[in-house]
Amino acid sequence: MSKTPQGEAPIEVVAYDPRWPSKFEMERVLLQSVLAPWLAGPIEHVGSTAIPGMPAKPVIDIIAAVENLETSRPAIDALAELGYVYFPYRPDIMHWFCKPSAAFRTHHLHLVPRGSKRWVERLAFRDAIRNDQSLAAEYAALESRLAQEFKFDREAYTDGKTPFVERVLRSRGSGASSANRKSQIHERPQIRLPPIAEEPRLHRRGRAQTGVVARAEVIAPEERGGLDHPPGPRQSRRPRRAD
Repeated sequence: MSKTPQGEAPIEVVAYDPRWPSKFEMERVLLQSVLAPWLAGPIEHVGSTAIPGMPAKPVIDIIAAVENLETSRPAIDALAELGYVYFPYRPDIMHWFCKPSAAFRTHHLHLVPRGSKRWVERLAFRDAIRNDQSLAAEYAALESRLAQEFKFDREAYTDGKTPFVERVLRSRGSGASSANRKSQIHERPQIRLPPIAEEPRLHRRGRAQTGVVARAEVIAPEERGGLDHPPGPRQSRRPRRAD
């Protein structure tokens, strides 16, 4: 697969895969066990792969409710055992992870406080699309067009979806202002990347054998917006000994 100038795989929307729900369920079972000490609600399948029949980027988006971000911080290390890489993207509202890497993603994971605006709006948008065939068709056409138009530009792809998502949430009475909604649902930081030729190096900390956590250098969302799926990090590999 070719890569973007930043070293990422290009945006690709594929036909609906009936295996996506079972892939989520398998991952949910693994996460339920690892996250048990911090869960304060269900683990939910969100994003386009959660919509039956919807073409989508082949990445399983998952959101899990925790009591708060501070007490759930130890989950960052625990999730490394399942191959999740942590990014300090908007750490004031969530813990964000991708798996197995930023350059090749099969899963995204968001740990968010139970009942928070992010929790409510992500589920509200999913349910609105699930329950309205006309909205689903409109959204599918939009994502397909944007993926073709902005194959190598994740920010433009995301920005192109913003008006639609805002309209759906507004029609469902989310109560969030347009500005706040964009910052909480659509903005993503730009991750500074090394040149493609440079060997990736991951800052790691974690368990002695399998638990590792990658840290990424990010630019604050207010400097540059986008969806909460940051591109690849500037990474350096320095394994730290587990105590």
